[in-house]
Amino acid sequence: MLAVTVTDTFPPAQDASAATPADVDRALARSAAAGDTGAFEALYRRHAPRVHGVVSRLVGHDRARAEDLAQETFVRAWQALPAYRFESAFSTWLHRLAVNTALMDLRARRSRVQADGDEALEFVGGPDSAGHGTALGMDLERAVATLPPRARAVLVLYDVEGWKHEEIAEALGMAVGSSKAQLHRARGLLRERLEAHA
Repeated sequence: MLAVTVTDTFPPAQDASAATPADVDRALARSAAAGDTGAFEALYRRHAPRVHGVVSRLVGHDRARAEDLAQETFVRAWQALPAYRFESAFSTWLHRLAVNTALMDLRARRSRVQADGDEALEFVGGPDSAGHGTALGMDLERAVATLPPRARAVLVLYDVEGWKHEEIAEALGMAVGSSKAQLHRARGLLRERLEAHA
């Protein structure tokens, strides 16, 4: 296995300490696209927590499923890296891939008849950042998990991840107006579900 350091990926004329995170990602992605597994492992370490977080929120906090989909995202990234054109930041490209992977899984699951009821509610109510489950957090997670997949995706990407409607529209293959409408719908449904359980 190859060990990659930031200084290994930059030409001597460029000071690696002045490199931005996007520069480091770009250099690592170029090396990984050329087959350097050490560079790809470095990208994995840099981005795995955020990829896992967004996938987890999109699939309703099902930990095992989120882990599988995060791994699938990185497998797809490894396979697609040789075709990556560096037109956007690597992190943007990777997170779009993660969102698309999660959405494809949600669509596939929705199309199958679920014999055991609403699977989305099965794994919600995880602990907060302090390790304690809070009633409001559990209610909010449960309500978000029950939203339709596209509405949930827009809500998570806009309100949690901080994406702009233009970015969401591009990632989800919809018009900007549709992204805004889905966000409005998601917030309305969320409000109704939280009030119903208050």
